[in-house]
Amino acid sequence: MKISEIQTTLLTACRWSLILHWILAATNSCNWLRWVTRFPCDIFGFYVAFIYLQKGVQVLERLGDERAFYLSIVAALLVFMAAYICGELGTGSLFRHPIRVFLKDYGTPLTIVFFTGFVHIGRMRDVQLEVLPTSTAFFPTSDRNWLVDFWNLSVGEVFMALPFAILLTILFWFDHNVSSLIAQGSEFPLRKPAGFHWDLFLLGVTTGVAGILGLPYPNGLIPQAPFHTESLCVTKPVKEVDEKGEHKGGYSFEATHVVEQRVSNLAQGLLTLGTMTRPLLTVLHLVPHGVLAGLFFIMGIQALEANGITSKLIFLFRDHNLTPPNAPLLQIKRHFAIWWFVLIEIVGFAATFAITQTIAAVGFPVFILALIPIRALLLPKLFTSEELALLDAPTASDFTMEGIGGAWGGDKDGLQEGGQMDIGMAPLSRSASQATSRSNALSRPQHRDSVFASPGSPRKSQEDLAELGQIPSGQSTTTRRRTASNATSRRGSLPC
Repeated sequence: MKISEIQTTLLTACRWSLILHWILAATNSCNWLRWVTRFPCDIFGFYVAFIYLQKGVQVLERLGDERAFYLSIVAALLVFMAAYICGELGTGSLFRHPIRVFLKDYGTPLTIVFFTGFVHIGRMRDVQLEVLPTSTAFFPTSDRNWLVDFWNLSVGEVFMALPFAILLTILFWFDHNVSSLIAQGSEFPLRKPAGFHWDLFLLGVTTGVAGILGLPYPNGLIPQAPFHTESLCVTKPVKEVDEKGEHKGGYSFEATHVVEQRVSNLAQGLLTLGTMTRPLLTVLHLVPHGVLAGLFFIMGIQALEANGITSKLIFLFRDHNLTPPNAPLLQIKRHFAIWWFVLIEIVGFAATFAITQTIAAVGFPVFILALIPIRALLLPKLFTSEELALLDAPTASDFTMEGIGGAWGGDKDGLQEGGQMDIGMAPLSRSASQATSRSNALSRPQHRDSVFASPGSPRKSQEDLAELGQIPSGQSTTTRRRTASNATSRRGSLPC
């Protein structure tokens, strides 16, 4: 079979995937997300972060060993350092608030623009660097028509694409929904409900259109999706206090609300379409591969810093004398349980990463999906419910999970009253229940750390703050949509 025929068959898988996406959306398959906790999300996020780092190295590896290679390495490292500094300034105390927000949101793209021109300064202009390839405006990259001639495929070739479509659908179901869950995490005080089934339906539409036009398959992405929600958070500085309520001298940023709108996503789509115009294609053609590698590096490092596995590793390797006394993991009596849990996560990541480097990479989506039953069936036999309540956490808040039947409870009925999630597969004590919300702080760094300080570290929602007693309890986000008679909730927050 010729290469063009292979590509046509794979693009036929997109049209099969459209049908499968619609079937999954119509059968409420997203209700299965109630069993997704931070455990599979952290492993998948850890994998994606290393894929970014690997792609950055691969981009540089193809550039040879001459002057262009060394200049590309310098450009990649400078892009990484400049973008990282912008992220640190955005979460630090220097400059006024509008400047910090600007640096955090736009520091990375402006860094890309600057170093695209930087390599043309002085004697660097004489070095021929590899740049992004482009094509004619509003035309496919290869010499073909816009529409893929799938009508020339035989019946056998059409059905041969079905297994690839199944694997593609499994990957998209997990990748897109996990991205959506993390982007609507419990640390974000959201007001509008989620639309998982509708999103999956639309994802099927875009996948089918991509198969007809011969475009790359579009789907949700981490860490960009939660970073987008983070950039839409309106924050305020809050003084850090000790257990006695006295000010410790530092402060952190807490999100008061999220600007929930569709304009930014629409603008992203229009700007992507705009890159097909000749002026922007000319600009893209100026971007060196070294600058692109630096972008991969900063995305990978930021994703690692915001990952729960990284947080647990920092806790394990930190000097115990310098560990904050209110660290949730200190409540775990069996210290080796933390090591075992992290080891299982690392083994899951290593196996996922390894399989994608082999000829069996096509089975990668099935392996990722298997992390969910591993968490639900295997881990409760290795750890107690109190340990799991501290080591793991719900991915999204109860309010977000309402649309898919609430979060997994683990009791006999599968769900607790009100959709509250019991990660430990058994009813928890009051202290363990509170630890469940506190464990969200472990999923990503909450405060600045001497080892890592995440540029996009999420903030606790007001519901979490209320449960921890840091702010007065008020009306819960979940109960805002209920009647006045049911307005009182165990998890409260100040009205935004």
